[in-house]
Amino acid sequence: MESPVKTLRDATILIGAVLLPLMTGAIGSIATAANVSGWYQTIARPWFTPPSWVFGPAWTILYILMGISLFLIIKSGWERREVKIATGIFFVQLFFNGIWSFLFFGIPSPFLGLICIIILWCLILWMIVYFYRISKVAAYLNIPYICWITFATALTASIYLLNP
Repeated sequence: MESPVKTLRDATILIGAVLLPLMTGAIGSIATAANVSGWYQTIARPWFTPPSWVFGPAWTILYILMGISLFLIIKSGWERREVKIATGIFFVQLFFNGIWSFLFFGIPSPFLGLICIIILWCLILWMIVYFYRISKVAAYLNIPYICWITFATALTASIYLLNP
């Protein structure tokens, strides 16, 4: 049976791992909220643009899954070199995830958003591959994330092309 201290430590790490991407999303939403009802409403958008209300719940679920996957990686042994590398990859992709909103909505620049999201997609793929070596479940938890970013990349590219 696990000790209460270990259980409390694991719970603290899990909560922190989930809050980290959620906070990144909350910070990014500052740039989004400032322009989604202004600039974004005036530009041409592709036919497959989802309604605005979809983004909040989708991102909340994705950020929670990302946090759980980070927890599984950290729990597999922080002393292991590959865990530290995987965590580093996670933080780099999370940085690009966070700055996308500032580039696309904050500046606003669909072009810079497109460059950022392409880099982000590559980083997510790298993260999934690296996570898979440590925890298959952690890798699988990020499949919805890369699917959403694939869709978001097509959406960003379309917005860029429709608004030269």
